[in-house]
Amino acid sequence: MLLGLDGVHVEHVDRRDGVLVVTVSSSATPNGCPGCGVVAVGRGRRRRVLHDVPGPTRVRIVWRQRVFRCDEDSCARKTFVEQIPSLVAHRGSITKRAIAWAVGQLRREHATIEGIRRQLGTSWKTVWRAVESELVKLAADESRFANVTTLGVDEHVWHHVDPRRRGSRELTGMVDLTRDSSGKTHARLLDLVPGRSGTAYAGWLKERGDAFRRNVQIAALDPFAGYKRAIDDTLQDAVAVLDAFHVVKLGTTAVDEVRRRVQQDTLGHRGRKGDPLFGIQTILRAGAENLTEKQRARLHAAIAVDPAHDAVHVAWQCAQKLRSAYHARDLAEGRRIAEQVVATFPTCPIPEIARLGRTLRRWKDAFLAYFTTGRANNGGTEAVNGIIELHRRLARGFRNRENYRLRMLLAAGGLAP
Repeated sequence: MLLGLDGVHVEHVDRRDGVLVVTVSSSATPNGCPGCGVVAVGRGRRRRVLHDVPGPTRVRIVWRQRVFRCDEDSCARKTFVEQIPSLVAHRGSITKRAIAWAVGQLRREHATIEGIRRQLGTSWKTVWRAVESELVKLAADESRFANVTTLGVDEHVWHHVDPRRRGSRELTGMVDLTRDSSGKTHARLLDLVPGRSGTAYAGWLKERGDAFRRNVQIAALDPFAGYKRAIDDTLQDAVAVLDAFHVVKLGTTAVDEVRRRVQQDTLGHRGRKGDPLFGIQTILRAGAENLTEKQRARLHAAIAVDPAHDAVHVAWQCAQKLRSAYHARDLAEGRRIAEQVVATFPTCPIPEIARLGRTLRRWKDAFLAYFTTGRANNGGTEAVNGIIELHRRLARGFRNRENYRLRMLLAAGGLAP
């Protein structure tokens, strides 16, 4: 009752050198030979030391494992030992519940293999071999791809070593952004594949099969043409949605480019302390509704210094108009503003804003889809990337891409024991 391990009973408990040692054994019941099925003859017991879930101290399970002899002349198996699958895997040295505990620590407590190794009092490879076998089984379970109706995609860099030594630096990550019955999104990493290209994304989608692709109704993405081509080619029934954050970022970047160009044209150098435009660069990146009266006064004062600064002010107003489409309470109103942006920005006399307008016109359908899909976006994918970055830092980097994939699938919620 106290130990909680099925199939064995406790014979003795001792504490030695700060380690709790629990001696257990199974009942002496008849056992058939796994080779021929004939009832075998007992030949005593052997001691097998197992690492168990630690408490205030490390815990060792000393299992007095039964040994048998098969007397059947035609059987090739002469001796064998009993196996208790609920206790430990064949030839394993960590109990099944300790493995489940380790997986839980990695997923929920941001633990590392090195930290778990210290707590169990064993080696790094012993812990990883035990955990890896569980993660491989979970990753191979195709049921985790079921009921995905909203799919996100993004890339990230998993190492900074020469690609000739460790392969592609970038990985493409697919994330389940399906909303539950209450409308909340619980982002879940589905997989990581090498490369940042439409080919990598399309290849993964094709591997999932027709049923998976037909079930996807919304595909969120950043403004990367490669991923858009993959969606158009393999997810014909899905609506592509351009991520709101990256659209607003394009507007903010355009304002910053105008500010730097006007700075060079009027003063002939990059921004320096004391320059009017340099002093308002942070204000230009903020939302108009968040500015204080003091900040508004600084903005208008900097613009009034030189008539050439009017271009910066117009660009900022354009970016605010783009931003207001996403902040509109009514989706119909937001779509109306977005359509105005697509219609007017390409003809703006400010080249940076005109270029932004042409980009949005090229992505028009995916840009406007935000307002017809209940504000679908790729934000959950960015949140998953944050979890990935955290666990990569905790592990101080990875050298093996498959180990990296398994760890991130576990950490970001793709695998559930």
